[in-house]
Amino acid sequence: MLEISLRRVHLVGVLDLSGNIDIDASNFIEKVGWRLDNGYKDILCNFENVNFIDYAGLSVLAIAYKNILNYNARIKFAAMSIHVKKVLCLVCMDRILEIYEDEQSAIKSFEEDRAISKIQKTQLRRRFKRLPLDIAIQFKSKAKEEECTHGKVLNISAVGLLVFSDKTYPLNEILSVKLTLLPKPGTLDLDCKVVWLVQKEIQPQIYPAMGLEFYHINSETQKKILEFVERNLPLSCSSEGS
Repeated sequence: MLEISLRRVHLVGVLDLSGNIDIDASNFIEKVGWRLDNGYKDILCNFENVNFIDYAGLSVLAIAYKNILNYNARIKFAAMSIHVKKVLCLVCMDRILEIYEDEQSAIKSFEEDRAISKIQKTQLRRRFKRLPLDIAIQFKSKAKEEECTHGKVLNISAVGLLVFSDKTYPLNEILSVKLTLLPKPGTLDLDCKVVWLVQKEIQPQIYPAMGLEFYHINSETQKKILEFVERNLPLSCSSEGS
């Protein structure tokens, strides 16, 4: 039977495996599940003393890996022997599993993953900060020959606008939009998609209004809008999540 000992290195739950991974290795699934149930999001499997893996053992690895995905966690493998790697290679599992030469490099990769994840979450929060506004906007359908409609921007973020207007458009309609953000970036000509319509019963104070998402916006323009939002937010809001 596969022997498994547990230890912790920083925030990583390490499983030291010894023996064969075969039909009798279901305890591997149990140990991974126990780690997940106890709050470990990063799990490292040390294969230094794994002698053998067969096709039943591959199924064990696949089940454990699926459980990891269901928990939105991470699992990595270190110190695999050449013949174990060859078995994984036969079924292309080496392309799915993250395998490292030694424990140290695997632990370091977890630290890098956490740092990247933190940066991504911060960027996402920044993109969705909303700045209340009361400025004029012009818009019209890109699919029709028509005059521009005038409205007011109630708030803006790096990904879109909330627009108050007597005229609204159906969901997924693409609009040509012109608005001016002073002192910079100035006047912007943008394409936007209608992604939300205010319901009178729920928000009568801003009805009629529609939520617009910037459509095929280039990164430079989006960056300028984000800078405008952050520059004009109250200090308490701009520091949130930083």
